[in-house]
Amino acid sequence: MEQQLDHAAVRAAAGRIAGAVRPAPVVPAAEGVWYALEYLQHTGSFKARGAHNFLAAHRQAGALPEAGVAIASGGNAGLACAWAARAHSVPATVFVPVNAPRIKVERLRRYGAEVRLVGDRFAEAQAAAREFAAASGALGSHAYDHPLVAAGAGTLLDDVRAGLPEVDTVVVAVGGGGLFAGVATAARAHGIRVVAAEPENCRALNAALEAGRPVDVPVDSVAADSLGATRVSADAFAAARQGDVRSVLVPDTEIGAARRALWEEHRIVVEAGAATALAALRTAPEPLGKRVAVVLCGANTDPADLTAGPAQA
Repeated sequence: MEQQLDHAAVRAAAGRIAGAVRPAPVVPAAEGVWYALEYLQHTGSFKARGAHNFLAAHRQAGALPEAGVAIASGGNAGLACAWAARAHSVPATVFVPVNAPRIKVERLRRYGAEVRLVGDRFAEAQAAAREFAAASGALGSHAYDHPLVAAGAGTLLDDVRAGLPEVDTVVVAVGGGGLFAGVATAARAHGIRVVAAEPENCRALNAALEAGRPVDVPVDSVAADSLGATRVSADAFAAARQGDVRSVLVPDTEIGAARRALWEEHRIVVEAGAATALAALRTAPEPLGKRVAVVLCGANTDPADLTAGPAQA
């Protein structure tokens, strides 16, 4: 299926996933700041939008095989793919490294996925997924680098605009760039600025903008489990160059502080990747906008380090 990422693709995705995903509530957090609570989404992250759109579009086109879908991911994308496959009544085969957290493997199986443990690096799992798709006839999916996946993620902006009609700035965390590419594409059509937040040592988009093309980067961050892409997608790079986009880097210490603040001030538990967006807002030397929506995009994390400590009377 030939696809491109544009605003029409995001609008089409909104029609396909309507009623299947949860609208993200947008709630006030501080003066001029609102939180988009996308971590309440099915499977605990925004990835459900793109996964559902990817399969729905292929079903519409008569291109969803009985062999189902295959993906390499030990994290949020794999969970979303398994969930969407179950909704479309097709099998999902998810390839994960042998060192993937047991809790995520168990969750994948609860969604009905067949989990295959391959190698100790993501690249090995990804190669195995491609080989399986080619041999079995399964539809190969990607965690972020596909126009249908990014378009599905971009539907989040509709929820932000519905909850905050006068929004002028949206802050999103960036890993491989699926969420950013979709949101930035939709935001451009409405004259909304996007702030792309990345950890200092997981800066695939920032490095691409600096180099003038997507390049490989080292990955070393507390948020690497969800934002640790070694290279940003071509769609994300294009979106960053075409729209009103600001790239911001934040240190791990500030990501941890933002995550703790969400818990202490609002009793919100998110993963470090989601807290990266708030960290960008908290560390900005000047306001990012007048009506800013910070996307809290995922909550697949262990809250033990947030709640540890002596009981209070």
